Amino acid sequence: MIFSSLYSGSSGNSIFVSSEHSKVLIDAGMPGKSIEEALKIIGEKPEGIDAIFITHEHSDHIKGVGVLSRKYDIPIYANELTWKGMYKLIGNIKEHNMKFMNAGVSVNDMDVVNFDIPHDAAAPSGYSIISGGKKVCVATDLGYFSDNVKKNIIDADVILLESNHDVEMLKFGPYPYVLKRRILSDIGHLSNEACGRAIIDIMTSKEKRIVLGHLSKTNNYPELAHATVINILNENKVNIGKEIILSMADRSKPSSYIKL
Repeated sequence: MIFSSLYSGSSGNSIFVSSEHSKVLIDAGMPGKSIEEALKIIGEKPEGIDAIFITHEHSDHIKGVGVLSRKYDIPIYANELTWKGMYKLIGNIKEHNMKFMNAGVSVNDMDVVNFDIPHDAAAPSGYSIISGGKKVCVATDLGYFSDNVKKNIIDADVILLESNHDVEMLKFGPYPYVLKRRILSDIGHLSNEACGRAIIDIMTSKEKRIVLGHLSKTNNYPELAHATVINILNENKVNIGKEIILSMADRSKPSSYIKL
């Protein structure tokens, strides 16, 4: 399997995952042209994408999905409530490309399973992608690290996990009070500290590659997110580089290209 974060952050999100016989995107939250360019950088073609899976209907996750589906005849998978929330936002989609996600689907040699996440959207989902005995998970937009999220990602080989904000930067930053409360709530976003604690919660004997993603442009810095998580791992005597391999998902270009 191959994993690459094309874009990750409050400005837009899209993740590429491939197996021997399948290529999919998780979200398409940047303009279609930007996603085409990102795919080209990692040596992939948009016409080769077999499906796009949507986590939820917020614009930073769906901005380019309609354009890509219409241009390349790509099926879009989302649960029913997410479809209701995004249908008018993404433009007309051919009926045969409107796919409803329930417990999971197979795309050639790839099994894709969605799971509930705590966020302020209609019915937000995380995703697990399994092929050839390997498992990749995407778990961002988390108000808190729920037992359900933990259960679904604990055995993964690669996890894109949210490290959205520094709590102090958010509290003393420029956002209005109502927005600060929303981000800090149980249906908001996971802080750097909460991300670090979540990683400790999913420690097993299995080596994991953790990619920190969905960073806030206003309330975080990549260096700060990385340092905060590293400090928590060190405090808990985690062998970084052996038990956990940590990397960052870039906001504006493909990053964290991982081949399993």
